This record gives sequence, C-alpha cells and structure tokens, in this order.
Amino acid sequence: MNSKEYIRRWRSYLKNPVSGVEFFVTLLLLVITVFSFSRYLLFNEARHGAVLDDPVLKHFNAVDLNPVLFFAIYSSLIIGLVSFSFSPNRLLLAFQTYTLMVIFRMTAMYLVPLDPPPGCIDLDDPVVFILGTGQKIIKDLFFSGHTSTAFMLFQIARNKFLKGYFLIATITVGLCVILQKAHYTIDVFAGLIFSYTSYQIVKSFHRKFKNDLRHL
Repeated sequence: MNSKEYIRRWRSYLKNPVSGVEFFVTLLLLVITVFSFSRYLLFNEARHGAVLDDPVLKHFNAVDLNPVLFFAIYSSLIIGLVSFSFSPNRLLLAFQTYTLMVIFRMTAMYLVPLDPPPGCIDLDDPVVFILGTGQKIIKDLFFSGHTSTAFMLFQIARNKFLKGYFLIATITVGLCVILQKAHYTIDVFAGLIFSYTSYQIVKSFHRKFKNDLRHL
C-alpha cells in the first residue's frame, strides 16, 4: 500500500461520523486508563502482598534476561502499531482490547496483592520508568502485563508472518519473566487468559452492536 492509499483509507474512515467519534473516544479512554494505571502502580507499590509458594520457581536461580525480554516486547509493539495502522478497524480493536486489559489488570492487582518472588531480578523497563511512574515498580505482578500484551498482538494480527512473530514473542516474554523470577508462574498463565478474554469481549461487542466482524 502506498502513502496515498494509506491516507485515503484513514480519511474515508474518519469521515464517517460514527467511526470518527468512536476512534477518538477510544483514544481518549486509552490515555485516561493508562494514566490512571500509572498512578495506581504507585499506590499498589506501598501495599503489603503475599509471597506465593511457586512450585516452578523454587527449582532454579533467577537469570537476567531483561535485554531479550524488552527486545521481544517492544519490537512487537512497534511492528504491531505500524502494521495495524494500515487498517483503522484493526488499530481500533487493539486500542479497545488493551484498554479493557489494563482495567482488568488494575482490578486483579487490587484483589490479589503480591510481593515479588524470592530471588527475583527486577524488570528494568525504561518506558514504564520514564513515561509512567518515575520510579522502579516491582509489585505489578498479577497478572503479567508484558505477556498479555504480546498475546493480544498475536490474536489481533491476521498476517501469518506477524502472527508467528507475535507468538514467538509471547513465548519468549513468558519464559523470560519466569526465568528471571520477575513474575510467578500463575501471573503468566493468567495474563494469557485475561488477554484472550479482553479480546473476545471487544470482538463480541463489535459483532453484536456494529456488525463489522468481517474487519476483525
């Protein structure tokens, strides 16, 4: 697709009053949700949480895999945003799914407060530090945000090569946070479940109220 076709597609999409309003409302809700989440993380950091007796983590020492983990997740995010932007409906779906997933994550962290596993190596996420809280966060555990985000990209992608890349990224991120003991094993599996649930809820909304599932 050339640049003219790209621009024409977005102009056509945004000229539709319903589509235009929905997209900008979604974008606004995404910004509000992410900002609220960054504030919530500071509150959550001060809470006392439980330490789980994880049957997997007890068998090995933590390994620092931060470079591998962040390459996998941020390369996936960049590729996903660029590729989804060629389809306004798909980008809208990604924004809506991520917003719902973050709401689920805030709720889950509030209901299941946890302290980090013994011997964990922190996730030194520069983006979260600079753009989010301004301090190191170690208690955003249940559920794994990095794993759930990578899996969300896998679900939304339609190109088989992109799906393959995002699936590999999901597995890589999930294994990294476990081997680094930055998350409990249940955090990773729960992340997959919440990501799938968020995607299915948003997709069902489009099917029921918009009848545009053919785009999704």
